[in-house]
Amino acid sequence: MRMKLKIHQLKSGVFLTYCTQGVHILTGLLYTPIMLRLLGQSEYGLYQLVSSVVSYLSLLSLGFSTGYIRFYSRYKIQDDEKGIAKLNGMYAVIFTVITIVCLLCGGVMVWRADLVFGTGLSAAELEKAKILMAMMVFNLAITFLNSVFSSHISAQEKFFFLKLVEFFRALLNPFMALPLLILGYGSVGMVAVTSFLTVFSFALNIFYARKKLQMQFDFSKFDFKLFREMGAFTFFIFINMVTDQINWSVDKFLLGRMMGTVAVAVYGVASQLNTMYLNLSTAVSSVFVPRVNRLAIQESKEDELIRLFSRVGRIQFLILALVLSGYAVFGREFVRLWAGDGYEEAYRIGLILMTPVTVPLIQNIGIEIQRARNLHKARSVVYLLIAVGNVFVSIPLIRICGGTGAALGTAICLILGNVLFMNFYYRYKMKLDMGFFWKEIGKLIPPIAIAAALGFTVTHFVPCSGWVELFVYIAVYVLVYAALVWLFGMDTSEKDLVRVPLGKIRRLLCRK
Repeated sequence: MRMKLKIHQLKSGVFLTYCTQGVHILTGLLYTPIMLRLLGQSEYGLYQLVSSVVSYLSLLSLGFSTGYIRFYSRYKIQDDEKGIAKLNGMYAVIFTVITIVCLLCGGVMVWRADLVFGTGLSAAELEKAKILMAMMVFNLAITFLNSVFSSHISAQEKFFFLKLVEFFRALLNPFMALPLLILGYGSVGMVAVTSFLTVFSFALNIFYARKKLQMQFDFSKFDFKLFREMGAFTFFIFINMVTDQINWSVDKFLLGRMMGTVAVAVYGVASQLNTMYLNLSTAVSSVFVPRVNRLAIQESKEDELIRLFSRVGRIQFLILALVLSGYAVFGREFVRLWAGDGYEEAYRIGLILMTPVTVPLIQNIGIEIQRARNLHKARSVVYLLIAVGNVFVSIPLIRICGGTGAALGTAICLILGNVLFMNFYYRYKMKLDMGFFWKEIGKLIPPIAIAAALGFTVTHFVPCSGWVELFVYIAVYVLVYAALVWLFGMDTSEKDLVRVPLGKIRRLLCRK
């Protein structure tokens, strides 16, 4: 019975995550164009620039939130409720300190915003940047405190609640922000709505963790031995966080200092599309994190892990390849209609960012296997070195070709680190059968390539010129893609993921 409940939590968690992503995509399609036009290119660029700068403060978490599940799993296997309470108490103390440091650092950044942004902003933009920065720092501070409770809920595999909260946050955000934009509150109104929803989610997580899950805290004695062990484990996760922060935020910062807010706005549109793409893969893999930790701690056989690795990777690839190939075929026209004039370069930037990141996205279960086995250190160091190289490569490329150059610098580093090095590491250090993994992925490539070739051929001879034609083309492409991968790519278990839910729906309808 308990196993059935866990499986239900996994399935409902994945379902709600994709519902949330669907809401993000729909609001992106409907809300973002209105937002871009109400804000204007300059203020949207300012919003993106400030957001990228404040996001560096997220590094203050030092990777502790990611490490919670590993230590919780250890105590849970031992049925040590006192150990879990002590762990919760330590995390509460750690993140309270982190929150205080975040507020202090954020205050200094607001005070010396002129040094942070250099000469890339006008006087009026600098004043608004200070307001936005102060509000975003507050929002991040609440997020730090929230991680104590959200980590515990996730460790207990209560994915339905977590994903339900995320779903309603995604749904409510545009509906609450749009009236403020229409009234002229601009980016300040947008950040105010985000902060309100963050506080509300924080309150819900506290209630659920304390009242429903009976989350306990032991503050009697701070276990410095456990703290050192946690620090040793999370240090390399922190290095990986630094790497991700550099790769996904430094381009906007460099563009803001070197070229101004308009260039940041164009890159920001492409970055928003890339973020949606990134989130599609974690929707599946995130709910397998506790299971991966248990398998690794219980010393399961290698073939069991590689089968899970490959199975999740194939599901992710089926989804991501549809989006990537569709974007390659229809993205240029989509960006022109969606974002408006002045954002044409965003299509090229988005394609440069999305293509190389596809490989690590279909392998992100592997990251959790590394962390569970405490083998994430080498990856973190290599990634950091390559990310630092990204900065030095991007600066001259930005001078040559602006935002496209920034994207190229990031893409080069992703290929070197996330693709070439990481697959070598999985094979020879972690002893995972990557030949089996890529053989499984390779079975899906022919039907996907055929679908993309057909799409490029049709749009070359019969280009679309408006939203109606674009939606018709996309709908037909999805049907052709689905038919080809169903007939020539998907295996029986993957087809069951579609057939079983459809069968239940059909039976329910027949009863009525």
